[in-house]
Amino acid sequence: MKQIAQYQDGRLELQEVPRPTLPPGGVLVRTTHSVISIGTEKMKVEQARMSLLQKARARPDQVRKVLDTARNLGWRAALEKVRNRLETPTPLGYSAAGTVVEVDPANTRFRVGDRVACAGAECAFHAEFLALPDLLVAPVPAGVENWQAAYTTLCAIALQAVRQSESQLGDRVLVMGQGLVGLLVTTVLRIAGARVMAVDLIPTRRAFSLALGAERAVVLGEQDLPDEARAWTEGFGVDAAVICTATQSNAPIDQAAEVVRDRGRFVIVGNTRADLPWKIFYEKELEVRYSRSYGPGRYDPAYEWGGNDYPIGYVRWTEQRNFQACLEMMARGQINLAALTTRRARFTDAVSVYQDLIQEGAKDVGVVLEYGEQSVVSGPWSVVSPPAQPHPQASPQWTAISGPLTQPVTRLDVIGAGNFARTMLLPHLRGRISLGTIVNQTALSANHVKDKFGFETAATNAAAVLSAPGSESASAGQATGAEGAVLIATRHHLHAPLVKQALAANRHVFVEKPLCLSPQELAEIDAACASSRGTVMVGFNRRFAPASVELKRVLAVTPGPKTASVRVMPGKLEPQHWYANPAESGGRVLGEACHFLDYFCFLFDSRPVRVLAQTVWPPAGRLPFPDSVSAQVEFSDGSCGQLVYSAEGDAGFPKEVLTVYGAGVVAELTNVQELIVHRGRKRKSYSRSSKGHAEEMAAWLKFLGGQAENPLPYARSRLSMLLTFAVLESIQQARSVELRGE
Repeated sequence: MKQIAQYQDGRLELQEVPRPTLPPGGVLVRTTHSVISIGTEKMKVEQARMSLLQKARARPDQVRKVLDTARNLGWRAALEKVRNRLETPTPLGYSAAGTVVEVDPANTRFRVGDRVACAGAECAFHAEFLALPDLLVAPVPAGVENWQAAYTTLCAIALQAVRQSESQLGDRVLVMGQGLVGLLVTTVLRIAGARVMAVDLIPTRRAFSLALGAERAVVLGEQDLPDEARAWTEGFGVDAAVICTATQSNAPIDQAAEVVRDRGRFVIVGNTRADLPWKIFYEKELEVRYSRSYGPGRYDPAYEWGGNDYPIGYVRWTEQRNFQACLEMMARGQINLAALTTRRARFTDAVSVYQDLIQEGAKDVGVVLEYGEQSVVSGPWSVVSPPAQPHPQASPQWTAISGPLTQPVTRLDVIGAGNFARTMLLPHLRGRISLGTIVNQTALSANHVKDKFGFETAATNAAAVLSAPGSESASAGQATGAEGAVLIATRHHLHAPLVKQALAANRHVFVEKPLCLSPQELAEIDAACASSRGTVMVGFNRRFAPASVELKRVLAVTPGPKTASVRVMPGKLEPQHWYANPAESGGRVLGEACHFLDYFCFLFDSRPVRVLAQTVWPPAGRLPFPDSVSAQVEFSDGSCGQLVYSAEGDAGFPKEVLTVYGAGVVAELTNVQELIVHRGRKRKSYSRSSKGHAEEMAAWLKFLGGQAENPLPYARSRLSMLLTFAVLESIQQARSVELRGE
């Protein structure tokens, strides 16, 4: 299929990319129309054309992230992450319409052939096919054409802004900015019974404003806004102002504040600077609100991707119900979309359309892209997990392949092409093994990674990669019949299902941590290992870091048990980050702290026997799961590991600090890179830049090539996961938990 791709050097391309795979409970849609949101998308294109210095000035938040990465990983890794970000194409578009061509079995709302409106900057792209979750799709009623339905997302943004303004019948409302969203706000306010004064800088917008229902249209520079507002409101001022501009100037806020009445309301919709002048906002006691996109549910992964709707008795107008309300207004002929639409162009001409839009003096307002008919090809779009197995046994029975392979593996497929894989893993594989298929949910990213790293093909469907049947020629317990190798670097909730499918196909698997999200999934992987000729290696990279290897060498000649304390300060987790959705990440204990619990097992070479853990901040409010935890682990040889994992602290402090005490030795390891050993009243320093990813990949490739033993056999990673589950159990039950002979 074809999709618009934008590069950070300003290039725009119409690329051929793999067709997307529909999400669980979702639908696959053949696009018929999409709308270019000129304000938002023009800003993205213009930012892409900025120099690095201009980008840094426009996005200081991203600069801070780069500095944090440099402090934790070094400048080389930070620059590589920046380079990957800049050279990776990004999709454009978030408002479209089309016809359903495939439905996940878990979806009960839609059928093949249904006409639907599609929403979401994460999925409703300018592309020939769209894969969307259920609640970001709305049925198109009779009487609404698809080109009109393509405006639904933009209409919902306007409708949510009007709801936030709490405008009542007869209220006088100022709408600052008459771009596409501003004009839609104007018409929705008129439908709601409010009276509207529209304001813009561009004289040609006056006709659009009046056509969409404004009583008055003020052009700044030609008319005086305070005088116009005073005359229109009999000197009282407007009841509310809706700010739909996108500028780094504070002028719209200052101008609107002057004409809003005492105790009036401000609603900010656009990405505009909002330094509130204290004197006027204080004296008028003005109320300020931001309008969050399409409505309640936006940026909540449990709602949008998990399909968990909010009860109507508690949240009357969710984003899905806003979509439906907008479509009903269209069906009743209340929104004059024809007056908004200044251009309808073929999708194949989209690049030239964008070039026109960014020209000085461009006058387009609503631009609709029209897609030609496409053939529909059905296929296995979803990942199907094997039947559930019992919980992990104390002594699981499987034949572990730990020695060198008798038949080298020469081909590798990769599932997951996020920035971590592109930065930390794939550069160490390129040119060292034949790269087959790269699979990613986002077709554009899959295509980019294919070209950058030299994969043979790109796909969005993991099942197509893992469906190869295993060879029957290998004897039990040998790997000679394994069907190649696969690297899994997806979000965490997909790890276990994909590992099980890969083992069923007799693949050698490298999976990023965590291996799985529950003891039940671990039991299922145990069963899959027992019947597979493949192997599993988990991405516990810190074991392979050069500084870790040196520390292990020091401890190997130190007799007796050791005590290790690791303090980790990853920073606060933003609620909108995918890690904040436990259904996807498993939470921070499973998703991140497992690294350090595994590291204790690595350092001591001993079996953990007991753990006591607690949360530091209660798992409630901002994040409803443990974000800061501490745990103490007892090992069978008498060693002790203490983990302090805290989201609190100062970003200037190192992210990871490990201290180990042994007989006659103290070792300090910072960020798995800087090692200081105190012994015999002498101090020795050891510094390396690597955190182990390169060495980890090199060790796995040697194993695949039949040149070395398995560098991290499944049994060791399994033990680390059991320890992680024990930490969670200790937190949940507020008691120590014993690991009984696992």
